[in-house]
Amino acid sequence: MLGTVQNKQNTLNELNKGVTDNWWENAVIYQVYPRSFKDSNGDGEGDLQGVIQQLPYLQDLGIDAIWLSPFYKSPNKDGGYDVSDPRDVDPRFGTLADAEELIQRAHESGIKVIFDIVPNHFSSDHVWFKAALASKPSSAERARFHFADGKGENGNQPPNNWESLFNGPAWTRVIEADGKPGQWYLHLFDSSQPDLNWENAEVAKDFERTLHFWLDRGLDGFRIDVAHGLFKSDVKEDHRDPKELTRALRMDLGGMDPEVRKALLSDIPFFGQGQAHEIYRQWRTIFDSYPEKRMAVAEALLYPTSRLADYVRPDELHQVFNFDYMGAEWNASKIIKSVKSSIAELSTVGASPSWVMNNHDSPRVVSRLKSSDRARAFALLTHALPGSVYVYQGEELGMVEGIIPDEVRQDPAFIRSGGKDKGRDGARVPLPWNASAKNFGFSGGNPWLPMHQTLKEYSVDLQNTEVNSFLNLYKMSLTLRKRFLNQENSTQLIWHDAPEGIVHFSRGSEFILLANTTQLPIDIDVKASVMVLLQSQSGASLIGTIVTVPPDTTLWLRKENN
Repeated sequence: MLGTVQNKQNTLNELNKGVTDNWWENAVIYQVYPRSFKDSNGDGEGDLQGVIQQLPYLQDLGIDAIWLSPFYKSPNKDGGYDVSDPRDVDPRFGTLADAEELIQRAHESGIKVIFDIVPNHFSSDHVWFKAALASKPSSAERARFHFADGKGENGNQPPNNWESLFNGPAWTRVIEADGKPGQWYLHLFDSSQPDLNWENAEVAKDFERTLHFWLDRGLDGFRIDVAHGLFKSDVKEDHRDPKELTRALRMDLGGMDPEVRKALLSDIPFFGQGQAHEIYRQWRTIFDSYPEKRMAVAEALLYPTSRLADYVRPDELHQVFNFDYMGAEWNASKIIKSVKSSIAELSTVGASPSWVMNNHDSPRVVSRLKSSDRARAFALLTHALPGSVYVYQGEELGMVEGIIPDEVRQDPAFIRSGGKDKGRDGARVPLPWNASAKNFGFSGGNPWLPMHQTLKEYSVDLQNTEVNSFLNLYKMSLTLRKRFLNQENSTQLIWHDAPEGIVHFSRGSEFILLANTTQLPIDIDVKASVMVLLQSQSGASLIGTIVTVPPDTTLWLRKENN
């Protein structure tokens, strides 16, 4: 095994020659949702040892780094994003020693490691919040959060009309020591996730301690949850349209006119406040104090998207997710517009773009596009773009939204809405590893979310043996991406005129991409003799310099005789 690992690492080193020292700028980063990845001990929940066991799978896939969603101590009211201790591991996932082993073993396999950090809120089980509840109004303990007196007679109305992203008011009233209803506390998410007050110096100091805690253990970076949410404007002020704003902020809810959504997201009292940038400048100083390259990617959803560039200025963070691209329709003009604007906006601050098609908070891309063919084509288009690519676990298998009976759903959005909002559990169903094994090889116990029989067709073992499977398409594209697209001379994207419905660009002197987002085959003159490197589905034909691109298909072409 060790010899095999070393041989693969030698191959990776060869492919990565010429790649920038800023490894994240063109990396493929694989998101692991630990609870659903691989269970090593039969308790029905994935864990850190399960991730360690599957490092060879990830290495074979061709990724450069893994990003793990939270595995910290937590009552798990919101999938671990309700953190009660960010400097320890929840027993359901293992131990601190397991986390340290994961970093070491991943590095031995040539894989960088990124962890989630959640600065917007703590769990209501955190020692700070317990102390706040036991303290009086205006106490130092309450000053770490957003406590406020209510409006109306006897303060029985919330301080403002803000809505939780998980439905219902963004405020919960507490019972004071005298047994009477008292102040309210802010929670933009579940009531078990009280928002932190970043005006309080103790908060900033504690998170700096957390950064050092993990960076000292060799961690390569962080994904910053709700990075745009640290500071709030006046918490006494109402918002003109809180319910619609909440809908606009949820990446798993569709049906809203894109322009209406963008207008709503350009005016958010609790997101995108400018004071956060000073915090990230302080964090950048910490990252840069380590000898190896460390990085951070921001989860931020703001409009206009040009505001995102502020988070990746040279003295702040390194990357910011592109949610505009993630929500793009399978439409050439809209995809081109999103790609062009992202590259142009980030270039103003010298930052590289990142591309993501789905994650643990959004519908799986096959379900969103309502087509496996479109998802395959979208993947090849995405993998050909300059910058980094984030792959959500199961995306490489072509998984769809899971089939989940309401009685076993766990998302707080589902619970707080009384079942009207189905929430995000469908994107978090465990991975199928073996078609013939119990629970498809995910766990010997009862999986925390049900694994419907339809998962069998997505299993890793079957896809490994099927030449044209989703998995093998990803393996090939990620290999070719390193070979042809990660070189310094191919970072520029050159757009070419094309018929409506076609995406046509080239990179470097050899590579050409064609993507047909229509329902009809289209002929394109690429004005060069080419060969097909890869196609999302079969059916392309070449006659001279004319390429016929089938419907819902992306082609990777290479110029010949160069």
